[in-house]
Amino acid sequence: MQLSFDDRSYLITGGGSGIGRAVAAGLAAAGADVLIVGRGAERLASVAAELGGSARLDEGEAKLGPPGEPRVRHLAADITDEDGVAAAVEAAAQRGRLHGVVHCAGGSETIGPITQIDSAAWRRTVDLNVNGTMHVLKHAGRALVRGGGGSFVGISSIAASNTHRWFGAYGPTKSAVDHLLMLAADELGASSVRVNGIRPGLTRTELVAPILDSPELSEDYRVNTPLPRVGEVDDIAGLALFLLSDAASWITGQVINVDGGQGLRRGPDFTAMLEPAFGADGLRGVVGK
Repeated sequence: MQLSFDDRSYLITGGGSGIGRAVAAGLAAAGADVLIVGRGAERLASVAAELGGSARLDEGEAKLGPPGEPRVRHLAADITDEDGVAAAVEAAAQRGRLHGVVHCAGGSETIGPITQIDSAAWRRTVDLNVNGTMHVLKHAGRALVRGGGGSFVGISSIAASNTHRWFGAYGPTKSAVDHLLMLAADELGASSVRVNGIRPGLTRTELVAPILDSPELSEDYRVNTPLPRVGEVDDIAGLALFLLSDAASWITGQVINVDGGQGLRRGPDFTAMLEPAFGADGLRGVVGK
């Protein structure tokens, strides 16, 4: 199946690395105008340059090339800042309308037993994953409706569906992301806006390097994943591009696992990584006075 995105405009949050970068590369190669957004201006500039991009938007409005020419622009923005999100959506629609969004930005500041979670870090993670997703959905949704429709794809996690012990706020907030995506799909379908989610499993990015470097954790993932390999960012990007395309025009409200089948089994056992820090008793919730 050939997917063409000629003369269409897309916004990618978290576009400076990992899955977001892979989606931006795929869209640009297929002829789209892409705006990548993230917190790290230098990283965004480097990625945009690698993908044939132009000047940073806050140094003056970037001039787009002729229709059909791959373009990647970049803008530093924090999704927890609603005004910054609104500005990014407006910039992405420079041609007159926004055709789609892939929302990859997210993360977590909490790890360890729930009885020992830092409450401030919990709140920051909720702000990033839940409130940040709401900001992007709210403002991108407005633009997609004004343009007559489009596609929104949110990147969730297998941690939303399979419990990941000691992952703190990450799993609960990704579950909230899933529900937000389904809610938006139900509300915005009448305006021809499709909203879907992707739950990646263990995918090779900078963030999971410590897992892949650990023999114990790598083996635990292996025995709980039917397909015998680690996921790659292109595995996730491929589905994202399909969901953005006209080939998926009758698909909305779905949250699809791309996890090698791990969702059929159980979440990972991080005992080997966390027991040295928290102790065996700590992992079962014991907290000293």
